[in-house]
Amino acid sequence: MPLSGPDTCVSFLYELSCFDLLTPQEKELVDTQSVLVNYKKGEMVCKQGSFASHIMYLEKGLVKIYLEGNPKDLILTITPQKNLMGLQALFEGNNTFLYSISTYTDSAVRLIDIQIFKQLLKQNPLFAYRIINILNESTSQSYGRFFSLTHKQLHGRLADILLCLSRKIFKSESFDLPLTRSDLSDLTSMSTESVIRIMKDFKDDGIIDINNKSITLLDLPRLESISAKG
Repeated sequence: MPLSGPDTCVSFLYELSCFDLLTPQEKELVDTQSVLVNYKKGEMVCKQGSFASHIMYLEKGLVKIYLEGNPKDLILTITPQKNLMGLQALFEGNNTFLYSISTYTDSAVRLIDIQIFKQLLKQNPLFAYRIINILNESTSQSYGRFFSLTHKQLHGRLADILLCLSRKIFKSESFDLPLTRSDLSDLTSMSTESVIRIMKDFKDDGIIDINNKSITLLDLPRLESISAKG
């Protein structure tokens, strides 16, 4: 995977759930020591700096993971269903969440007791190895995000995000966008006005089509070229 590019906005998706590597007894332990919570669109799942008593598994929905800032937040990743969240709170000596999470759509999140999760890491090597891979992939994507935000021009940043949404989130060249222009602004680290202007540029150039919240990528080669050139 390249260090930067259109796949760095989204948490990595594993075809095999890490929980499939647990024994039947361990799966039962997770079931008994977790709770499924439903969140409405726009609700906060966890707040940066709050006590980390659990690891989160997104069973359904779409969320954003972000660092709170003043005046702007920095979105680290967009996370679709079937992904773990809050793993960065696992290291020794830390007991707080390092970022906030809120929902883009109605979502269902399983909250797993963090001590039970640590127990599973100690007793199941295959499970622990998968979690290490997930964390390493997350680190690699963070490097890519950093490169994109610090080295690419505005058009390249927005092209990255549109391609990522198409390929990794919606798996279609046409999709209804649950993100506001303000969300895209936070995700690309540019002003809302710049996002609106560049979206209009892409539309006028025949690269995308916009109909209310529906977006269609009309010219993928040109969008990929803009992403690559930065």
